[in-house]
Amino acid sequence: MACTCHTTCPTDNQDTAQPLDPRWKRALWIALWVNALMFVVELVAGWQAGSVSLLADAVDFAGDAANYGLSLAVLSMAVVWRSRAALVKGATMLAYGLFVLAKAAWVWQGGGVPHAATMGIVGLLALLANTGVALLLYRWRQGDANMRSVWLCSRNDALSNLAVIAAAAGVFGTGSAWPDLAVAAIMALLAISAGWSVVRQARGELRSAQPGSAVTPCGF
Repeated sequence: MACTCHTTCPTDNQDTAQPLDPRWKRALWIALWVNALMFVVELVAGWQAGSVSLLADAVDFAGDAANYGLSLAVLSMAVVWRSRAALVKGATMLAYGLFVLAKAAWVWQGGGVPHAATMGIVGLLALLANTGVALLLYRWRQGDANMRSVWLCSRNDALSNLAVIAAAAGVFGTGSAWPDLAVAAIMALLAISAGWSVVRQARGELRSAQPGSAVTPCGF
């Protein structure tokens, strides 16, 4: 994290825990339960509607709930442990993106048209849930890799929900599955990009935390 003009930058080999912010902890618990609930809702709706984008979003909700739980587990630990947790979360985001791409390709081969009304209604519900979580976590978006990964998950989820709603309109207007599959592919690429960004930052923090590393200048 960047240092202000009124604080002293710690050396990179200082592997100490930061004071626990009760607001951050409370926000993570809220985010965890919202994501767990929406995972169940979208999983059921996605199967019933035959929508890849809804199923992809359901898997994303499950992954986010697990990631919030992991963030809570390392919340008061030293930076090296938070960075390791961020590595796990970044890898999860990458894996999610690859899974969605594979699923979309498989459905494209099999054919079938999803139910547009279900996609639109559930997509709107998910958007409201994710927008609330993203606003809740907004103040911590410039934190360490662990905090940043949580914010990126929430931001990407809200953007994905907008895309699902657009896909529902596209399915309704065209009578084909390609809008659903296209949105699923976009969601996958967004997850891959964000996951790689988190992995890079976490790896940098872990390298800096090694004994003998050079002091990081204030602000980065």
